[in-house]
Amino acid sequence: MVSSLKELIYEPELGNSDDPEERFISSGVSWENYESLLAKLENNSHYRVTYLDGILEIVSPSIRHERVKTNLGMLLERFFYYKRIRFVPMGSSTFKNKAKKAGAEPDECYCIGEEKKVPDLAIEVVLTSGSVSKLEIYRRLGVAEVWFWERNQFKLYHLRDNQESEFATVYPDTYGYEALVKSEVLPELDILLLEQCLTISDSIQAIDEFEQGLKAASEQKLL
Repeated sequence: MVSSLKELIYEPELGNSDDPEERFISSGVSWENYESLLAKLENNSHYRVTYLDGILEIVSPSIRHERVKTNLGMLLERFFYYKRIRFVPMGSSTFKNKAKKAGAEPDECYCIGEEKKVPDLAIEVVLTSGSVSKLEIYRRLGVAEVWFWERNQFKLYHLRDNQESEFATVYPDTYGYEALVKSEVLPELDILLLEQCLTISDSIQAIDEFEQGLKAASEQKLL
């Protein structure tokens, strides 16, 4: 991995490494340098860039990370189609707010119902720990719900705080987000079923079992 932000902005290629998941962190980075880096990486979707109060973090995801991300998106979209929920997939789009000094690129994110400037749901696949608090970034951006997939299970958080305030006034330990066991954005989704199917390595089998679980739950409601 390159050793400085200057290399990232001005060198034609990012560094290579045998490590399948690289992480670059730098502090004291100006907003202008952050935007310069985003412009440089505009046509390179492999890297995830996060910014908060001058701290910049860049992650080069591993193949395992991308496999989980892809399968998660695939299963969620099956759920949307099955439940006839209108949605707008926004992938790993960049969301940033200069005034709030915050920016992030979720692994997956969705608007529910119609397209909005900020997604209703942002999802992060966590295989290695980072140094930047994603929840604080998402609070400042006003993302209603954030999911973390970590150690084969989900951690769900719903925003309760006003993102306009400088610091979280409720649930300060989780930056204004309340930990949930059930999604409020997608209340009909069985999180345990989604977790179980995400651990299945065969994609077709995962889809089959997920759809069977959805069908069984629907039939149970009719009894």
